[in-house]
Amino acid sequence: RFHGEGYQEGLAEGSHAGMAEGRRYGALHGAWIGSEIGCYRGFALTWHSLLQKCTGEKNSRKIRALDSLIGMIQKFPYEDPTYDKLQEDLDKIRGKFKQVCSMLNIQSDFRIGTERSSLAF
Repeated sequence: RFHGEGYQEGLAEGSHAGMAEGRRYGALHGAWIGSEIGCYRGFALTWHSLLQKCTGEKNSRKIRALDSLIGMIQKFPYEDPTYDKLQEDLDKIRGKFKQVCSMLNIQSDFRIGTERSSLAF
């Protein structure tokens, strides 16, 4: 009897603690992803604006790559945490960002830390 009662109490307490820990982890991880995607978006929009002023075939390729990155970011499902391809789409955005940085001859280094998020050039 005591074993059964102890098990039920432990199960209830563990479930409650697990839910709270899961919420904290989810909020933190969501903030990291939001910060990363926001940085990519700001980067892409800024460079797109700068390159619009220039002409040439090289710049048109860069602008097309930036348009593609911006489109991927706009389609990213921010409000749906149950989206089954979220990680896959995030990896595609990261890859496109690296491609754009390579085309622009920029070394990308996106770091997420407890102190701050940064993009170093």
